[in-house]
Amino acid sequence: MKINIGRLVNFHGVRGEVKVISDSDFTEERFAPGNKVEIKGESFVIDSYRTHKNFHLLKFRGVTNLNQVEHLKGSDLAQEDDAVSIELEKNEFHYHEIIGLEVKLEESLETIGKVKEIFQTGANDVWVVEGDKEYMIPYIEEVVKEIDLESGQIIISPLEGLLE
Repeated sequence: MKINIGRLVNFHGVRGEVKVISDSDFTEERFAPGNKVEIKGESFVIDSYRTHKNFHLLKFRGVTNLNQVEHLKGSDLAQEDDAVSIELEKNEFHYHEIIGLEVKLEESLETIGKVKEIFQTGANDVWVVEGDKEYMIPYIEEVVKEIDLESGQIIISPLEGLLE
């Protein structure tokens, strides 16, 4: 199964290096040289990877100038979900497992929305949950009580003011 791991947003220089905003976990492993990505149905092998000013810069094997990749601007990068093999600890999940799950309140089991995006903040991830409005839910033990991948739901106990 292919998963979205980022978006090609621009270029760096004229030699075909691309700027990517990551939508993925384990970014360094996913963008490691030798890994394959798919953009607009085309397959590319990553030749080099580095970060610069909050962007991930990728150079693809065989791409030597901007003209070869210019048509890909604004496109998503996809990769096989098992392209990176990482041993997850307890209570660690891949982003693609969390995005799309329903978020319910612990007390009433009322659904407040679905996880649409995940931000890395350094201290903990923050889940963007879209429902009747948009909520920012920190992935911390005090808030997230249960993640059930089989039933497709997350049970939370929001801190005071979190859902206002």
